[in-house]
Amino acid sequence: MTITQPDLSVFETLESEVRSYCRGWPTVFDRAQGSRMYDEDGHAYLDFFAGAGSLNYGHNNPVLKRALIDYLSRDGVTHGLDMSTTAKRSFLQTFQDLVLRPRDLPYKVMFPGPTGTNAVESALKLARKVKGREAIVSFTNAFHGMSLGSLAVTGNAFKRAGAGIPLVHGTPMPFDNYFDGTVPDFLWFERLLEDQGSGLNKPAAVIVETVQGEGGINVARPEWLRALKELCERQDMLLIVDDIQMGCGRTGAFFSFEESGITPDIVTVSKSISGYGLPMSLCLFRPELDVWEPGEHNGTFRGNNPAFVTATAALETYWTDGSAMEKQTRTRGEQVEQALISITEENLADVKEYRGRGLVWGLEFHAKDRAARVARRAFELGLLIETSGPESEVVKLLPALTITPDELDEGLSILARAVRETA
Repeated sequence: MTITQPDLSVFETLESEVRSYCRGWPTVFDRAQGSRMYDEDGHAYLDFFAGAGSLNYGHNNPVLKRALIDYLSRDGVTHGLDMSTTAKRSFLQTFQDLVLRPRDLPYKVMFPGPTGTNAVESALKLARKVKGREAIVSFTNAFHGMSLGSLAVTGNAFKRAGAGIPLVHGTPMPFDNYFDGTVPDFLWFERLLEDQGSGLNKPAAVIVETVQGEGGINVARPEWLRALKELCERQDMLLIVDDIQMGCGRTGAFFSFEESGITPDIVTVSKSISGYGLPMSLCLFRPELDVWEPGEHNGTFRGNNPAFVTATAALETYWTDGSAMEKQTRTRGEQVEQALISITEENLADVKEYRGRGLVWGLEFHAKDRAARVARRAFELGLLIETSGPESEVVKLLPALTITPDELDEGLSILARAVRETA
């Protein structure tokens, strides 16, 4: 692909140095449809990032776009705080009918604010209020958000350092397979809980991702998650599952914890819940945990009604028959896995490991800088992929769930070429 130098001057002179994604993809995007983005010069890019998992149904999904345009054209309420609106009522009813009831989940629904970290902050605050304790246990290589409470339970040293103050009341424990199977699950955790001299304050809750996205696509086994849930019950701790990136069908089932058979006490959801990339998040919890006083946790942008509209349309379109959506995602995932096996078997690949579930996959190389070089070459070839892991050592594949088999093959072929050409 021949790319002319785009005019990035206003971004470079006026926008903060904190910007990141645009550095890996140095062009000016203009429009997007389905699994493709187009820059202002008309170059097409196949998108294997999907808005960091916010676009599970692709860019400008036509069904969702139609619902949104119709709502806006009739002057539907845009901003609603936590007022009752027709858009919110439709979403709540649809979410109950298509997601909660079929899975026998009893959750109350809270709208804590527009972003994932808002959902995590509300979950931590609620757990502490319910249990009357401050400590929260998280896991190595976890990522839960960039606000202070979420950062306190995030593992990445670079992101934690950005806080500028001590991050307290969070204690990390080893994630599944952290010791490569040489140490029994939860040996250290349970020993600390039972030892009065350990220095670990009794936690209010444990927060976990079933697949650590930013941490390097680390997949927890179902039996590990079940053992964690049992440990929480024995030790009177709440279990919070952060399903912000892995929920809404990313791993196959609507919630990523369904495969393990557990029912978390609290679940955080964001990213693709609106379906259209509009800001929206949920905090779900068992009814007996609903001890909030009115207004005790609030926010100006809790009631993003256009997001309620597209969320309802997404649920009705893709989750009325959830089993079909789940089957399609798993089939696409098998297609990705076969391609990663082929890449791994090439002598030049130098792949350390590939891993994933559903339509989230990671490719880790022995050379720590290789993933960034692969992502850079993939961009030059017309594919958008990102890296993850504590040292950005993993290529992260996060295509839309609606991607076609042909588009998936096309992107995987570009990935294989980028791996070969960076050897």
